[in-house]
Amino acid sequence: MSVEVRSVSKTYGNFTALRDIHLKIETGELVALLGPSGSGKTTLLRIIAGMDTPDAPSTATANADETDGSIRFFGEDVAKMSVGQRRVGFVFQHYALFKHMTVFDNIAFGLRVRPRSSRPSKSEITDRVHRLLKLIQLEGFGQRFPMQLSGGQRQRVALARALAIEPRILLLDEPFGALDAKVRQSLREWLRRLHEEMHTTTVLVTHDQEEALEVADRVVVMNQAKIEQVGSPAEVFHHPASEFVIDFLGNVNVFHGRIAGGNFQPGPLSTNSSQLQSAGTSSSANKIYVRPHEMKIARMKEDADAIEATVERINRAGVNAKIHLQTKQNDQVRVDLPLDQLDALALEIGERVYFKPIQARVFAPDYTI
Repeated sequence: MSVEVRSVSKTYGNFTALRDIHLKIETGELVALLGPSGSGKTTLLRIIAGMDTPDAPSTATANADETDGSIRFFGEDVAKMSVGQRRVGFVFQHYALFKHMTVFDNIAFGLRVRPRSSRPSKSEITDRVHRLLKLIQLEGFGQRFPMQLSGGQRQRVALARALAIEPRILLLDEPFGALDAKVRQSLREWLRRLHEEMHTTTVLVTHDQEEALEVADRVVVMNQAKIEQVGSPAEVFHHPASEFVIDFLGNVNVFHGRIAGGNFQPGPLSTNSSQLQSAGTSSSANKIYVRPHEMKIARMKEDADAIEATVERINRAGVNAKIHLQTKQNDQVRVDLPLDQLDALALEIGERVYFKPIQARVFAPDYTI
């Protein structure tokens, strides 16, 4: 176990940034902390790094003990250790490279400022920097200055500088947030390959769902100072634990209705319980969530419970076409189809069609299928 967070909370005045966080990160794992702004992910990262301290556990709490509010690295409590003593590598969104230093000197900096007793020799530093330049695919760039590099190259230098000290834990705070979409995509792929080669225990903070699902071994979805779900990218996407998780992870259609006789009935839509991942028996209003690619669409009413709608817009850009529909109740619905299926249907704007879910999810606390 590389990192263990035990019952960590953090408040700033009347604002709660973290509320009773428990998290275990395995050795060599790349974990993404994913959530919207203000969810607590960066605060948690700073506490792991030692840049901030968790609240002291309340002595009035019956379960409080000496482990509450602690951060452990490889079983060792690091609460009283400084950032340097914890041996973490930290990469920020805006590079934080020294502009007056060459690429070589930026990467070597953390090694050169070590106490003389633990400082590598000049030849060892040179060898390590050259190995890292090769690793980040910037051989021959050692004598350039940061301003002579692209944004993606600068971020790779920042990662190499963090790796030069051979950190026990690598912490990345929105490392690609300042870059354009194309560069972010290539750096995500590069980071994943780098991790598979080095196996450094890594914690990545991001609000980009695609980035987290593509890069991480596990995703920690955070919202309003707490953890909503922890799981593999496939688990959190295909088996979301809450309304927030499914709504946050990509586009989703939301219908409103009630549970009746084991079926969920959102207005005109009657969804068989076998299609539901979870539901609720309460007669109070519930919501059903259907992802755009989990819908089928037809020009004729092939199923009795299919819903009639009008085609408002068709966007063919991308791998799948995005078909925007409007029901008689003025609900806006999106259906994603492969382009060949769209061509086979030959849909036109303003045409009447029928749709229904292939799979649906209902979240209510008092029912489980």
